[in-house]
Amino acid sequence: MENSNLPRIWCIYYTANLFYQNQGKQAYLILAHISVRSGNCNQKRKDPPNHFKRCQTALIRNHPDASLSGPKPVAFLQHGLLGEGSIWVTNLANNSLGFILADAGYDVWIGNSRGNTWCKRHLTLSPMREEFWAFSFDEMAKYDLPAMLSFIEQKTRQKQLYYIGHSQGTTIAFVAFSTLPELAQKIKLYVALAPVAAVKFVRSPLKNMTNLRILLVPLFVILQAMFGTKEFMPHTSFLELTNLQRALGISRKYKVLGLAALLCRAERNLRIDVYAAHAPAGTSVQNLIHWVQVAPPLYDVKNMNVPTAIWNGETDCLSDPRAVTLLLPQIPNLVYHKLIPGWNHLDFLLNLNVTEVLYKEIIDVMKKNP
Repeated sequence: MENSNLPRIWCIYYTANLFYQNQGKQAYLILAHISVRSGNCNQKRKDPPNHFKRCQTALIRNHPDASLSGPKPVAFLQHGLLGEGSIWVTNLANNSLGFILADAGYDVWIGNSRGNTWCKRHLTLSPMREEFWAFSFDEMAKYDLPAMLSFIEQKTRQKQLYYIGHSQGTTIAFVAFSTLPELAQKIKLYVALAPVAAVKFVRSPLKNMTNLRILLVPLFVILQAMFGTKEFMPHTSFLELTNLQRALGISRKYKVLGLAALLCRAERNLRIDVYAAHAPAGTSVQNLIHWVQVAPPLYDVKNMNVPTAIWNGETDCLSDPRAVTLLLPQIPNLVYHKLIPGWNHLDFLLNLNVTEVLYKEIIDVMKKNP
């Protein structure tokens, strides 16, 4: 029989494949199944009424040292663009937010965004078909997040939870909580790490393409010509590149180190190869296009009454401090904000000092918002 007093981490997947990290004799595995109703991802077609994607959950770790009695407060973690759920538990246990929250007595659930490595099963569509990839973060916010939180509520019988998002995980939350008031009522506290609510100041080659006025062809046409109309940066393409580099005598570690140096200060982190085993995890080309479009859709975060705590990095090239500065006054229930000096986009996950600098503070803020 399951011991409800043991802390838990659940990973939500849209696939039969499970990420399972054994943390010793106390680790165990429990499976459950859910289905997420998909909306009309493409306005030019109508989806059948019973249009679902399969999901699975995996209970992947418990820790015998946490002995809180009664129902555990629920914490839900959502990864960013091109990521997947294991990023929250990829570091050692004392440096992974998923494990730290579990050891602090939280019932931890980890989401996966549709289209990544673990989210490619569908009841009617094959990933080989373009229709499968007709989605962006809009659909993740409108359909996927409500379904996941509803399932968590069903399983835990708790009406509210803590939401922690990084990068695109914050974007999904801003969209969902500002447009779906019933969903927003389920959130005790929204923790936004490296929030991305607008792409005005994002510094990337793709974003810079929107400023080339000499282009007579729409940007989405160019991107589709470059990347196709289905999947963008799946992990398989990364592995193919890795195999080529290995054949040329180039270590995968140096390639990943370059990315780490660009987006975080984790160059000395010895687990680079572990990260490379999971990332990038892919998304849809349509989602990429949605991110870099010239005129992004407007979502009024002033309608979001969820208690919100924000941490952002001083040198973040994707969650630019200027954009966050514009965002902060728009949030009606901002309970905490901190700008972390010298941090970039992935420091919130991979920095060697992330627990001392950030994770302990997150738990303190969560305890102040029960």
